[in-house]
Amino acid sequence: MPFPTEAAAIWQARIADMIVHIQQEEYGIPITREQQPDLQDIAGFYQHGSGNFWLACVEERVVGTIALLDIGNRQVALRKMFVHHEYRGKTWGVSHQLLEQAIIWARQQGMTDIYLGTTPQFKAAHRFYEKNGFVEVDQQELPASFPVMQVDKKFYRFLVEENGRVNE
Repeated sequence: MPFPTEAAAIWQARIADMIVHIQQEEYGIPITREQQPDLQDIAGFYQHGSGNFWLACVEERVVGTIALLDIGNRQVALRKMFVHHEYRGKTWGVSHQLLEQAIIWARQQGMTDIYLGTTPQFKAAHRFYEKNGFVEVDQQELPASFPVMQVDKKFYRFLVEENGRVNE
């Protein structure tokens, strides 16, 4: 579901709790909620232009997120792709559904490229992106408007019109 603007503070807290837990506890990335201003104003940060933010929920529990940030020139940056460890893999298909939704949205918005930056620790994520049509690129190949995060060391590009459906 797209990020709900009603009760935004409650949802933002749930989203931030899940994301920060994954970053800190699973991957040992020393980043805090406060160091991620986009988590303090999700709608204001992501939901403008061709950007958007989606949640995967089981009842009231956030189990996955994905966002597209409009960076201009018919390009978007994929951000905040996180799935709770209990909901990863083919059984639940959360990663697949989130990525599929983002790609459909990008096509509907007339986007040409989706870029993303990630950390070297996210090996399973690298395999997932590569299996789904993302191609690794050098940082120098990123558009000037791409927001490189401090932890980003590995970068990918997805050509929206050249790639078909997402694979789990």
